[in-house]
Amino acid sequence: MTATQISAQELFQAAYQNRYTWDQNFPGFTADITYKIDGHKLTGKVHIDSKLKAEVLDVEDEAAKKAIHNQAWEIAVHRVRRSFEQSHSENTFSYGETDETGAVEILVSGKAAGDKYKVRNDVVTLVHRHIHGVVVTINTFSIHDTGAGYLSHTYDAVYHDPQTGVQKGGRSEFTDEYEKVGNYYILNRREIRTETDGNIAVQEFIFSNLELLG
Repeated sequence: MTATQISAQELFQAAYQNRYTWDQNFPGFTADITYKIDGHKLTGKVHIDSKLKAEVLDVEDEAAKKAIHNQAWEIAVHRVRRSFEQSHSENTFSYGETDETGAVEILVSGKAAGDKYKVRNDVVTLVHRHIHGVVVTINTFSIHDTGAGYLSHTYDAVYHDPQTGVQKGGRSEFTDEYEKVGNYYILNRREIRTETDGNIAVQEFIFSNLELLG
């Protein structure tokens, strides 16, 4: 079945439902965290409960604590299982262009008008969304196939001003690694390389001794 034989919504919905998420029985987890930036290394603990509320413990440095908490929150929010109807019932979808890789552009109308995605082989390879007063564009280059949905492995992110189109901040490249703990895949390493005006800053978050709660 080709993209032209099914609706844009069906194509996008299949990729949306192919993302790896945690089920309602996910108990939460604890981990030791090692945070590396600019030659410095800090350690502490991360606690994410069954409601996916994140907490950072034993980290005194406020900037580091915030950076770690942001990543813990990101880990949790992207594993929340929400139905396609919950996320996109007020949107409609149409086909755009097909790029040289075979990825099909999905254009959004309705509540999220102006957003767009690209889909290839049941994977969302591009996200272009208006979020909290900025436009974020994420390209996914490679994935982990868990057998129960995919997780992004390498991807980048760029932010722009929605009014002027001017880029805000640098371009960030991400590399994510996962391990299976019990029945769940959990991030155990994330590297972020951010290039701003020719300068590259590297952050690394290592989650070790991962243990499910309960």
